[in-house]
Amino acid sequence: MALLPRVDIDKPKFDQSTYVGRAKHFFLVTNPLNLFVTSNQLESARQIVQKYRAGKDVPECKSIEDLWKAKYLYDSAFHPETGEKQLLIGRMSAQMPMNMFITAGMMTFYKTTPAVVFWQWCNQTFNAIVNYTNRSGTTPISQTQLFTSYCLATGGALGTALTLNRAVKNMNPLVGRLVPLVAVAAANCINIPCMRMQELRSGVVLLDEKNNEVGISKKAAFVGISAVLVSRIAMAMPGMTLTPLLMESLEKRGFLKKFPRLNAPIQTVFVGFVLLFATPLGCAFFSQRAAIKVSSLEPEVSESIRKKHPDLDTVWYNKGL
Repeated sequence: MALLPRVDIDKPKFDQSTYVGRAKHFFLVTNPLNLFVTSNQLESARQIVQKYRAGKDVPECKSIEDLWKAKYLYDSAFHPETGEKQLLIGRMSAQMPMNMFITAGMMTFYKTTPAVVFWQWCNQTFNAIVNYTNRSGTTPISQTQLFTSYCLATGGALGTALTLNRAVKNMNPLVGRLVPLVAVAAANCINIPCMRMQELRSGVVLLDEKNNEVGISKKAAFVGISAVLVSRIAMAMPGMTLTPLLMESLEKRGFLKKFPRLNAPIQTVFVGFVLLFATPLGCAFFSQRAAIKVSSLEPEVSESIRKKHPDLDTVWYNKGL
């Protein structure tokens, strides 16, 4: 059998310079069905990727399409920089099912203090796991940093949710249903920068187009973390705004009074459906392998790169997810 043609599998299958290409890429990366793949299948995908990278034959793949399937399966479970196997619930393929239950819980049980505390704690615990799992591989997170960011984000989310719940108590019920979204956004603004503080302090590794290290930049870290923050809030917004509108409509029509037990199931299913699309579309706002102009970097970093690589105009870095 003839060898498979050589393609660069370290770059996504689809054009990452366009939103549509990034969306197609993340629909495959965040596919929740990847969670049901066995350890043996993941190991097989890892072996295929490693052998192909090394220029060896991969008889397991009959076509380039089989190779890409193995590569996306690999990407769904292994860190792009370190190659280590990621925690199951921290993988991007777990975003939809995990957020489906947590978001539905936050929006169903938002009126009492114990419920708010419990569901915001669940959400921030999950967020901390996701942020740790998808951190930049070149800047390890200490246990102290992990614990501090977790406590600050949980406290920020709880403070925001409880304060707003009291403030909107006498307002339109729809306003109260939107409080969890504001709490989630506030927590993300605390959690993500805190969890990745080491990157802001030390910088992220900059690479040329052949993945050779050319420098380290704090500005690139700031830009990348800001992009992740925007993406995370964008992922949460559709489910946490459309669901309250749906439930408010059902409540006005008397449906929830007639079938009160369907409140939580309806929100869970609807949120899950929205997240199935919102997760990859939110991730696609920015390319994971982000590009930045050398001229936009810190002066000393830019000067250092130009001395060693005078023809290099753009560098790349992993912004995380």
